[in-house]
Amino acid sequence: MVIGYRTALRILHDPEHFPADPRAWQQNVPADCPVLPMMEWRPNALRSAGTEHTRYRKPNSAAIRGVDLHALHSTVEDAAGPLINAFCEHGSADLISQYAFPITFAALNAMIGCPPNVGQRVASGMAAIFEGVNADTGNAILAEALGDLVTMRRKQQGDDITSRLLAHPAALDDEEMQHQLVTLYGAGIEALQNLIVNTLLMMLTDSRFASGVLGGSQSTRDALDEVLFTDPPLANFCISYPKQPILIDDVWLPAHQPVVISMAGCNNDPAISAEDLSDNRSHLAWSAGQHACPAKSAAYLIAQDAIDQLLDALPDMQLTVNQDALRWRPGPFHRALVSLPVTFPQSPPLNVSVSK
Repeated sequence: MVIGYRTALRILHDPEHFPADPRAWQQNVPADCPVLPMMEWRPNALRSAGTEHTRYRKPNSAAIRGVDLHALHSTVEDAAGPLINAFCEHGSADLISQYAFPITFAALNAMIGCPPNVGQRVASGMAAIFEGVNADTGNAILAEALGDLVTMRRKQQGDDITSRLLAHPAALDDEEMQHQLVTLYGAGIEALQNLIVNTLLMMLTDSRFASGVLGGSQSTRDALDEVLFTDPPLANFCISYPKQPILIDDVWLPAHQPVVISMAGCNNDPAISAEDLSDNRSHLAWSAGQHACPAKSAAYLIAQDAIDQLLDALPDMQLTVNQDALRWRPGPFHRALVSLPVTFPQSPPLNVSVSK
């Protein structure tokens, strides 16, 4: 595990010595290994190197560039109103199950072109994989759901990421399509939900941002960037597998064994610490190099819009419990709360109009 920022950058920008292809490693890994579904080889950009990586990265980047950010903003707004109305009159809510997950789910399904019933199966499978509990079953659920989505979009294409992937000159087959979507959902559901929740937690508990809810100087974008530094939604990931033993910082790393970048560790490396993180986006939460996240703009938009919609509607929210009483979900990769309970003055429903 790499916890030094500059060492991580060196590794992330050296795919020749640190390729992302795990096939040699996984030959000796038991099939029931709980982290295998997150780390195993898949025919997609995240788990490939060289020409294979290029083959998969190009259609993914093109499909994501085709996302209409104005339409995505409307999607988030349209989802936020009914979700807030479902709990605003009660004076309390769990912001994960009642808000962050469903709004992330709606936005991601809209971008990918996935109907909610299929997306729900995707979410269930992905949660099991991240937590490492019944991960092999989760992997099977995920594969079946994404196979159904690909079949559906081959018959009827639309203005969505899945359809654009299918139409790309790379001519991805059904199995390749499934594994592109695994990456998109893996980066989307878990990481984006956690980003929204971890940022809300900071804005509700840090005086710089808690006052900002009612007109302070710190913005939601400032809060997002600080969380991406100090409490990233994926704590550990960006895995590579050296082709031969290699000396890094006086440590010999063995061939074909996983090198895991701890984004949480590297971002908080004392060697690069800064008191003021405003407008500082040098964190590694989006990774770096040829595997850097191609969907940053969409992720920022969804997270910021979701948070702003909620805090505009219910600016007097407070945690129901002490911050120390909050529980974090176990798992080697994510930084995710079990729940985020809040209270607020009971409020009348919002006047919701759905965008066309």
